[in-house]
Amino acid sequence: MANYKSYFKINAAPEYVYKALTNAATIQLWSGSPATMEPIEGSEFALWEESITGKNLSFIPDRQIVQEWDFGDQEHSSIVSITLHKDKGESTSVELKHTNIPDDVYENIVDGWNLNYFGALAEFYRE
Repeated sequence: MANYKSYFKINAAPEYVYKALTNAATIQLWSGSPATMEPIEGSEFALWEESITGKNLSFIPDRQIVQEWDFGDQEHSSIVSITLHKDKGESTSVELKHTNIPDDVYENIVDGWNLNYFGALAEFYRE
């Protein structure tokens, strides 16, 4: 198991980034794929045609999202924590922590965060 931590800058205020990460229709706009997502603790979610699935653990509106990602029958849950910090102007600094990533998918997960997830979201909000 491996852990991953990274930071991203998004050219939008935290409240817009939060909505872009928690509203199914908005997720579809920037990801290009249908999504199942509700900002309700305990609800299940699915992204990228169910290639990412899991459970929403907690939300702090406009500030933090914590999720459990499903990688099958692993002993310890894979936990994703996305924390939004107001940055200079109307931008957001995103702190990502992803723990307990199975070794065999680590590189794909990191590439996904950088390109498909926050890369696509940054492009969506690019000035």
